[in-house]
Amino acid sequence: MEEEKMNLRLDMDVQKLEVEKLRKGKNIADEDLDSLKTDYKKLRLSMKTA
Repeated sequence: MEEEKMNLRLDMDVQKLEVEKLRKGKNIADEDLDSLKTDYKKLRLSMKTA
């Protein structure tokens, strides 16, 4: 019984870490997307002036 509780706690910890990892990955992806949008706007402006 005690071993099952310990396994459940470990499973919960693993799930929490996976969720945290996914959130961090999403934040990084959002930052990359914002950066790409900014670069695209700069490129379009430079093409208009050229």
